Amino acid sequence: MKFDKSIRHYPEHFLKFVILLICISLISACTQSDQSNKAKKHIHFLYNFSTNSLDPHVDSSYVPLRAGITETLVRLDEDNLSIAPWLAESWEGTDGQHWTIKVRENVTFHNGKKMDAEAVKASLERALKESVAIQNALKIEKIETVDDYTLKIKTKTPFPEFVSELVNPNVSIIDAAAEDIVNHPVGTGPFVLKSFSPGSKLELERYDDYWDGASNLDSVTFAFNEDANARTLALKSGQVDIVYRPEVESLESLQDQNGIKVESTATFRVHQITMNMQRKSLQDVNVRRAVDALINRQKIVDTILLGYAEPAVGPFLPSLPFAPTYEQNDTGADVAIEYLKKAGFSLIDGKMQKDGEPLKFILLTYSARADLPLIAQVFQSDAKQIGIEVDIRQIDVPEEYMASNRDWDLATYSNLTAPRGDAGYYLNATYHPTGALNFSGAQEPELTAMIDRLNQTVSQEERALLAEQIADYVHENRINSFVLHPSTIVAYNENKVKNWVTTRSEYYMITNRLDVN
Repeated sequence: MKFDKSIRHYPEHFLKFVILLICISLISACTQSDQSNKAKKHIHFLYNFSTNSLDPHVDSSYVPLRAGITETLVRLDEDNLSIAPWLAESWEGTDGQHWTIKVRENVTFHNGKKMDAEAVKASLERALKESVAIQNALKIEKIETVDDYTLKIKTKTPFPEFVSELVNPNVSIIDAAAEDIVNHPVGTGPFVLKSFSPGSKLELERYDDYWDGASNLDSVTFAFNEDANARTLALKSGQVDIVYRPEVESLESLQDQNGIKVESTATFRVHQITMNMQRKSLQDVNVRRAVDALINRQKIVDTILLGYAEPAVGPFLPSLPFAPTYEQNDTGADVAIEYLKKAGFSLIDGKMQKDGEPLKFILLTYSARADLPLIAQVFQSDAKQIGIEVDIRQIDVPEEYMASNRDWDLATYSNLTAPRGDAGYYLNATYHPTGALNFSGAQEPELTAMIDRLNQTVSQEERALLAEQIADYVHENRINSFVLHPSTIVAYNENKVKNWVTTRSEYYMITNRLDVN
């Protein structure tokens, strides 16, 4: 009662002032609530490979491009298997050696700097300096700026597929003058890197001045977990919104869970067994053929991939125009034994041996692709049946280990074989002596000559024919064995996630089109 009485004694203008303050407070609360709701436009993406570096010119996991931080001059048009403009508006190179590239105007880096010809030149030169693999892939002799938005590039030799190599995420365009490129690259993509926890996650925010239209999302978490089961559980529990490559065994339960969508698509990828040609036993083609014959491809597709793959004979999907048609080869333990006999081995007392020395293999594998260790175990078991001991060793980063160590015989490995829509990338990287992925150590003069010829061939028909011949040579000599072509599987919360696209190239993931319902 005293409170009411005291109120009546306040001047009228004071009461109006109090009411005004209350209204302002309510409006402010509503505004903050709206902003809070808007801030919830967030997607949490969980990937299967971790990285400790975001330097796009050397990072083999391609996270900066996949996370929408960086972009390349051209991109892959997956529908037509051709290259399309991206940061480059157009290009010309009629003789295959002298190229003119017009870069897109009105593009800025995340720090506000203009992306012009000089900035693109600096980025390309940094990529060449930091990576021998990029030097070998691009074969650039000289880069010059013509005007603010035009570059002239000369390759060391005629190289008709030069522009397609610019699809490579390791040729992403960044501000080369940025201070800490390893932890904070400055790109042109739809999302700005706000924080990076090596091996754990990236926190990203929308870049409002993105040249191709700002994203509707406010933020994205791009996290890593190499445990397929953990990735699956994270989606089921609602901790994350999108999971790349969930556990195959869990797909049925994921599909049964309300609101979760599972997508799969054939990709340009092959799971292979890489052979170290520098090891004495594997220098004999009959031993390599025996290894190849031991691989029970259909069994692996059915039991490990549960049908989300197709058996492979060569590196390229059969549907690609440059994939050869292979004759049916006999496989199995008996076939492997016959090849080993040709190599001088005999099965004595349950052990495959030659001159008293048992045949043993050290087989590398890694857990980031959950099916590879299982493939290794199947091979180990089948090899044991004919007296071959296989020692499986787990490694973390296969590219680093295989490039630096030669103390192994075989390795399960997964590789994109036509991410540019062309055979040249894989054949150069994997079988040319200068190739960044030539972990087998292949140095076959005849093979190298064919790849060099491919690099200088313009006609698509002739290129396809040459690629077939190279793939036939690789098959005949069993330089690596190809196990299967896996489907890429992605699962996500379809009640929330909008405009997700599961790509065949596996390059384009976090885009400005991605949204939430």
